Amino acid sequence: MTRRERVLKALEFQQPDLTPYDIGLTWPLRKQAYAYFGTEDLGEAFGNHLYSIGVGSEELWTEPKPGLRRDEFGVVWDRTIDQDIGTTTTDLVIPEPTLAGYTWPDPLEARRFADLERYAGAAPDQFVVADFGFTLFERAWTMRGMENVLMDMAANERFTDEFLDAICDWNIEVVKRIVKYPVDAVLFGDDWGCQRGLIMGPKLWRRFIKPRIARMYKEVTDAGRLVFIHSCGDVDELFDDLVEAGVRVFNPFQPEVMDTFALAKKYKGRLAFYGGISTQRLLPYSTPDQVRAGVRNIIKRIGKGGGYIAAPAHATPKDTPFENILAMWEVLRAGR
Repeated sequence: MTRRERVLKALEFQQPDLTPYDIGLTWPLRKQAYAYFGTEDLGEAFGNHLYSIGVGSEELWTEPKPGLRRDEFGVVWDRTIDQDIGTTTTDLVIPEPTLAGYTWPDPLEARRFADLERYAGAAPDQFVVADFGFTLFERAWTMRGMENVLMDMAANERFTDEFLDAICDWNIEVVKRIVKYPVDAVLFGDDWGCQRGLIMGPKLWRRFIKPRIARMYKEVTDAGRLVFIHSCGDVDELFDDLVEAGVRVFNPFQPEVMDTFALAKKYKGRLAFYGGISTQRLLPYSTPDQVRAGVRNIIKRIGKGGGYIAAPAHATPKDTPFENILAMWEVLRAGR
């Protein structure tokens, strides 16, 4: 079977000949992997089954000063500590509950789709995922501030509806263009959880988030593509809602905050999972033999019968010993 065929079979909840997998690393570990493999094409070096293409381009960003990057929405990111994403600064794009005077970037800016133009047909052997990145809640709080968005949800419903509708409408214009390319799925990023539950609680999530993500996801499913959602934290109370909204694959499936074995069994045939290999415990704090045993157990218990793409629960952080990455890869590529 090709790698793409394995993913498609697994996402139809059937058993492929090998559990598909995808290994992602943060920047410091990527540098070690480049040196180990002698190439920067880590997807091919690892034999990853997913071929991820980012939507958007940092050509649309500016650099107000070294270490700081301003995205096209006006948010300034400090990358002096975290080189992968960075942290937002305290300068808010939407400091008051009004959109008056704000100009949205062009959703159909050609550079946004440059990588899709260049690479969407370049990996016929792999399952192609268009990675949208930040979508709704994350886009809102980066522009308005986390505390302000949460207070708006509780005390300023009218503005919250206006703000989230504007973001949602913008996203839909982008999605409509994405699905014109030969991609198998669209991955939406929107972290709703922390280690102990939903950031905004289920009532506000269903009031403000669910109807809008359903609109976005429908654009994907109507085009015959699959919806992936990345949402960190303890959000499993939303799984039925996500299935209803059209999600096929949930990521990162963190074993530190949810019972991944029980949930995989409960949702088999309804919701597939991508991730699940602990980046908070197993990978950073185990011996290579313990990593091998842990990954084998996950493949055996979650991967059996399909419905699973094995992967670290997030891009593997820099405190992970590189030999543990190799131990995980050894088991994944062998399938046992």
